Amino acid sequence: MRPQFVLFGSSIVQYSFHQGWGATLAHLYARKADIVLRGYAGWNSRRALNVVDKVFPKNAPKQPELVIVYFGGNDSTPLHKSGNGPHVPLDEYKENMRKIAKHIKSLSENIRIIFLSTPPIDETKIQKFSGDEKPTKTNKECENYSKACLEMCVE
Repeated sequence: MRPQFVLFGSSIVQYSFHQGWGATLAHLYARKADIVLRGYAGWNSRRALNVVDKVFPKNAPKQPELVIVYFGGNDSTPLHKSGNGPHVPLDEYKENMRKIAKHIKSLSENIRIIFLSTPPIDETKIQKFSGDEKPTKTNKECENYSKACLEMCVE
């Protein structure tokens, strides 16, 4: 039975098989590992935490050998004036990621986890797309969430 690699995250993961890094990974490991996509556009760490035990059940007949996790891009989006939206406060994001890591690590002593940090963005392009006067998302916020993810990984 081949090893299983699971990609778990938001749109960066969901769309990674469309000429992206997920497709490259699948190509590199063709016939060597099963690459499983669990990408959910628009999701944040809060939603992921609510389903991590369903995506990675402890009683699964086979546990993944590698899990690549990406959340943070939507979490770092500023709080919408309606109170809705994907924003998750930085401290909660870090705690959510910690709990996700703990659950995944509990599946097997051999499991490996790679966390992807929030990438930089094109603020001007996002501002033009949103039509807002001020940027709806900033590189500074992306950096803050990336640092929080890195801190969680070091702990």
